[in-house]
Amino acid sequence: MSIEQTIQDQIASNSILLYMKGNPEAPQCGFSSQATQLLMACGKKFAYVDILSNPEIRATLPSVSNWPTFPQLFVEGELVGGCDIIQAQVRGTGGEARGAEDPERGWVG
Repeated sequence: MSIEQTIQDQIASNSILLYMKGNPEAPQCGFSSQATQLLMACGKKFAYVDILSNPEIRATLPSVSNWPTFPQLFVEGELVGGCDIIQAQVRGTGGEARGAEDPERGWVG
């Protein structure tokens, strides 16, 4: 299986998926820490992939998602964006989210 297919399978298999540096209990960058805290505050369960432990995913995901930075949040198979977009969605200020903009989905609490 190609790394691109692995990424597509991860996204398809998890309704809320965060590609991050580290893990929710021990984030390895400030943006991953903020994104994790925001998602946890919403009370929704989410899956994660530690890109530091998966260098092939780290190198390939930006070309798959067309989003250059991490963390990257996917909801129902659609890229939402990074930490700034997550913050804007949670705070209800919109932002330029790439998907999951519908508040009816409930991921923003």
